[in-house]
Amino acid sequence: MVRLRPLRLEDEDEAREAHRELLAEGFSFLLDWDVEQPWSQYLQRLEQVRQGVDVVPDRVPATFLGAFVGEDLVGRVSIRHTLNSYLADVGGHIGYGVRAVHRGRGYATEILRQSLVIAHREGVDRVLVTCDADNAASAAVIRKLGGQFEDVREDPDDGPKLRYWIG
Repeated sequence: MVRLRPLRLEDEDEAREAHRELLAEGFSFLLDWDVEQPWSQYLQRLEQVRQGVDVVPDRVPATFLGAFVGEDLVGRVSIRHTLNSYLADVGGHIGYGVRAVHRGRGYATEILRQSLVIAHREGVDRVLVTCDADNAASAAVIRKLGGQFEDVREDPDDGPKLRYWIG
C-alpha cells in the first residue's frame, strides 16, 4: 500500500504543499530546501546526499524518500547512513513524518518498517529512532517495530527526545 521512492519532477506541487502543512507543525518536510532553488536542483542535491557527494559538514549521507499511496504523497522519510554527534544524541538514523490528513491509517508504521530494511541495506545494524517526548503516536509506532527504549535526551532547539534502538 505505501511505496517509498525518490521525489520526482512531477511531485513538486504536492511536496511543496506537504512542506507548508508540516512546517506549520514545526516539522520540515523538505530537508534543506530553499524555496528559491529550482525543484530539479533540489532533487539533484538529494541524490548527491544519498551518494555521499559534497555533503555539508553538519550533515551525513542520507536517503530521502517520499511515501506514496497510489499517487498521493502521504509522508516522507530521511534514512541516515551514519550518525554525527547531533544525530547520535537526538536525531537518530531515521526521521519520518506523515501529513495530518493521512494520519491514523498505519502509514507511519509502514514507512518505518520499509525504512528499517533500507537502513540495514546501507549497513546500519542497530538503528536509532527518536521522537518528541510528547508524540505518543510516534513512540507507539517505534515500539511496535521492536524499538527498545534507551533514554530521554534534551534537544536544545526542539525539547526532549525519546530514544529507541531497533535491531
